[in-house]
Amino acid sequence: MKKLQRFLKLLVCFCLITAFLGCESTKKKESTGEYIDDAAITAKIKSGLLEEQMLKSLQIEVKTFKGVVQLTGFVDSAQSVTKAGEVAKQVSGVTEVKNDLIVK
Repeated sequence: MKKLQRFLKLLVCFCLITAFLGCESTKKKESTGEYIDDAAITAKIKSGLLEEQMLKSLQIEVKTFKGVVQLTGFVDSAQSVTKAGEVAKQVSGVTEVKNDLIVK
């Protein structure tokens, strides 16, 4: 009976350790919390882009990974490139903006 209890305790500890390690982030993979934070950052940036009259926000794609935002797509002017970058930088949680927008 004691062996069974000891085995069950060991099994529970192993499962807990495995679960916690599964939520840890790596260089190429986000943790669950980081993924949710990045999704919120992306949503806030897209909302900010929609509010700007001079930007055609449907032509701008926003991706966020661990606080680093990448803007891609096509815009009409260099001013639009600058404005989109400024909108992204203003959002809380953004650590860096990679502005890869192209003027067409």
